[in-house]
Amino acid sequence: MKINPNNVEFMISAMDVSQYPTENKNEIALSGRSNVGKSSFINAIVGRKNIARTSSKPGKTVNLNFYNVDEQFIMVDVPGYGYAKQSKKDREKWGELIEAYLAERQELQAVVQLIDLRHKPTQDDILMYDFLKHLDLPVIVVCTKADKIAKSKVEKHLKIVRESLEVEPEDTVIDFSSVDKKNLPKVHAALSKYV
Repeated sequence: MKINPNNVEFMISAMDVSQYPTENKNEIALSGRSNVGKSSFINAIVGRKNIARTSSKPGKTVNLNFYNVDEQFIMVDVPGYGYAKQSKKDREKWGELIEAYLAERQELQAVVQLIDLRHKPTQDDILMYDFLKHLDLPVIVVCTKADKIAKSKVEKHLKIVRESLEVEPEDTVIDFSSVDKKNLPKVHAALSKYV
């Protein structure tokens, strides 16, 4: 997969179905905890520094953000989960928005679930993976912040992720760093199956 960084654009920040793009392109969604590095991941994948705004305040994204990636597919940034400072009402609204999108969107082909490789997956991570499998969606598990772990320990951490999530055999698990772009070709290869 080759992506022309100059041909990547932010499309819309959607709050409900009526605002979703009508391009009929395949969509790949990104899911993960609020501080897992989704914006950095998007920027690394498309080769642009700030197409997705990184924030020091987790839990900023509360809409679905759609990005047209080089006319090849649409990447959808789903609001981060597990952020405690959101009000109950916001969390409920968020839950309904995500659930409706993941369960009903015809264009959705696969979900990239981002997990912080440094830590054991949280209960929220496990619930999200189980929910995606319940919906029969292919999942690419990308373990972020791999540059912050000694190379000799990466495999051990990946094993913890696989076992905690009980990753199904057809799903891919990739260690990744937005800093050194290690395994970027592997991520592109995994995405290209659904484009």
